[in-house]
Amino acid sequence: MPENSSAVRVLLVDDDPMVLTGLEQILRAPADIEVVARAQDGETALGQAALHFPDIVLMDVRMPGMGGIEATSRLANSARPPRVVALTSFDTDDYLFRALEAGAAGFLLKDIGPAELAEAIRTVHRGEGILAPQATRRIIRAYSAKKDQRARREAAELVASLTAREREVAVLVAQGLSNREIAAATFSSEATVKTHLAKVNAKLDADNRVRVAVLVERAGIVGA
Repeated sequence: MPENSSAVRVLLVDDDPMVLTGLEQILRAPADIEVVARAQDGETALGQAALHFPDIVLMDVRMPGMGGIEATSRLANSARPPRVVALTSFDTDDYLFRALEAGAAGFLLKDIGPAELAEAIRTVHRGEGILAPQATRRIIRAYSAKKDQRARREAAELVASLTAREREVAVLVAQGLSNREIAAATFSSEATVKTHLAKVNAKLDADNRVRVAVLVERAGIVGA
């Protein structure tokens, strides 16, 4: 595969050869993205990551042998960890949350459009997390439903510590918006959004956007 030192380097991991081929064809078009390797299981993905040092890994969460969850955890703890984005379908909620807990930067649905996929990769490369808007609310509701009243009360107490603007940002995160989209919605700059989000993360003791979204949902400040 050609190498472009200025491009975002991507490793594709999926046990379905047709999915791999489709993703690679989609990512051939953007000049600022380069697919540097492919893998069909977690163990091979670790080897390819060690060889090519990708910036981003698109990781299927369900694969034979070493699956995406274990591979994500190992990559997150490697010497040069790439940012991992889990690839999922609507029927993989439990796998998805385990992947996020293992260190994934977010998730995408496999039916994502070409332009949206390229922009998602750029977003993650900028250091932001990514949530698939189509599935975010459903997954958060499913996850939150498992928690008891004590967890909801604790979430409400944490969310109550936010300022009005921080709460607004947290709600928009729960709706699956990126920092750029939040900036547009709040008529502010991305830098300002990042500052607010840093404060939200600190007050909610959250280390990723999914954690923020789950707490917001548990606290009951997002409409159904």
